[in-house]
Amino acid sequence: MSFATLALICLVALVGPLFAVPRHGGLPVVIGELLVGLVLGQTGLQALDATNETFSFMAQIGFALVMFIAGTNVPLHNPAMRAGLRWGVARALLAGALAVPVGLGLAALFGTGHGALYAVLLASSSAGLVMPALADVQIAGRHGVEMLVQLAVADAACIILLPLAMQPAKVGHAAFGAAVVLAGAGLCYLALSRAGRSGRQRRLHKVSEQHQFAAELRITLVLLFGLAAVAVYLQVTIMLAGFALGVAVSAVGEPRRVAHQLFALSEGFFAPLFFVWLGVSLDLRQLAANPQSLLLGLALGVGAVAVHAAPILTRQPWPIALVTAAQLGVPIGAVTLGKALDVFQPGEATALLIGSLVTIGVVAMAAGGVRKVLAAEVDASLPDGSPPRRAGAEGAAASGRSDPS
Repeated sequence: MSFATLALICLVALVGPLFAVPRHGGLPVVIGELLVGLVLGQTGLQALDATNETFSFMAQIGFALVMFIAGTNVPLHNPAMRAGLRWGVARALLAGALAVPVGLGLAALFGTGHGALYAVLLASSSAGLVMPALADVQIAGRHGVEMLVQLAVADAACIILLPLAMQPAKVGHAAFGAAVVLAGAGLCYLALSRAGRSGRQRRLHKVSEQHQFAAELRITLVLLFGLAAVAVYLQVTIMLAGFALGVAVSAVGEPRRVAHQLFALSEGFFAPLFFVWLGVSLDLRQLAANPQSLLLGLALGVGAVAVHAAPILTRQPWPIALVTAAQLGVPIGAVTLGKALDVFQPGEATALLIGSLVTIGVVAMAAGGVRKVLAAEVDASLPDGSPPRRAGAEGAAASGRSDPS
């Protein structure tokens, strides 16, 4: 890998967001970066090589950082989460229960043998995709809080289950590796929590600010890459390591400050590099040779929407039910892990991303309805005589990059 190649990747990272037009199309920036990667990779000009060891390793660093920031988006420290715990968990479980027969049915229909993987994909949600789309609306009412819980539960559970579903023949080994990684993240939480209670964290932050040490950033990177090293050694996806540590930091209570410190490092270079690498590694020409892969992708997208629409029967507003079908992080993790394990049939990896794009399109269409529901809940809680909040200023859909979880 040369500096010329690195400059090309940085240029792609700059051009990629222009394809997404997030404020008008509701698509996250990562889609633009994937598209440019497709143009420069196997599908198009073949100017970049995804098998290059340096390119691939740097992409894995980006993947770990992206999933860490996605983990910090899980609002465990939000006290309002408790109010929506019952129905949020119940609806996530309902979607998961329905995803199993649908996933097994699709695997049997298309003859892939990946029923467990499809079930996890169908049941997954993406808090990092939904929350930026609703960043301009206050989430305080019952339906909004229940949605937060549902997204968090589906997000976390499916990321944990993904490596198990990808390696059914080695489920014991995968489960052991996942348990060790989760235990490591738990130890990090205990250490960070104790440092916060003892006042050491505040003293460290003060000294770091005075001398510009960026000590918290350095400690976070040590923990992240250390946990990623454990995951690699145990043959567990670094997706789980990054996400679990992000959740641990979120549970401590100050995830935004750490995520902000990582923003320039991740969003400015490593995250775009990962998504470009992913686009480069895909070959859409396989769809022409295997047209059933396109049908599989559409079926996965429609199936995910149908599974997540079921909670409408529990009186969940239909726009909220539809946006909980949003998927990005888990499909991307599945594609990355599947390529490493070489378990996919030709065109199957692309099919998973097509399914994700279907759900993103549904989110873009339903986001306006969700804003109206959430704004109406806030208006109902205001004292009599207070001016109602407008549901439309709300305008914008996902801005900038959506975390892929």
